[in-house]
Amino acid sequence: MEPQESEFVDRMGLVMERLGGTRTMGRLYAWLMICDPPDCSLTDLAAELGVSKTAVSTVARQLEVSGMIERVPTAGREHRYRMIGGGWAEVMQVQLAGVRKSLDTLDFGLSFLGEEPGRRARVAETREFFAFVLWDGEGMLERWAEYRKKSS
Repeated sequence: MEPQESEFVDRMGLVMERLGGTRTMGRLYAWLMICDPPDCSLTDLAAELGVSKTAVSTVARQLEVSGMIERVPTAGREHRYRMIGGGWAEVMQVQLAGVRKSLDTLDFGLSFLGEEPGRRARVAETREFFAFVLWDGEGMLERWAEYRKKSS
């Protein structure tokens, strides 16, 4: 890995950490964005990133489940991975699904609080915020899809 590539990989590790993932997750994803060829084996990823193959395997599975990377078919038993385009939009879809489920919980809270202004107002404001995030997030994903079509 060249020095600038290494710095990019490390910086993306910090980005992913700020977003709630792990540093290794960000570093692995970053390397898959820039490696050539665009897919790597677990052994190569471990060597390039300077982490254990077990750690790479765990993180690769997490990124695969989240829709950020995919396993590449191979003739042998070797596991190879590559980045998937649109992965960040998929992550946002998962987050919005969590927000959608949160609305059910907040609705339940509102159902038994009655009309008491203090507690009900706090729950109602939180529900309203989550509903707005869901509405705006879904709209953002639609705008993102339109934007990608125009820029392709």
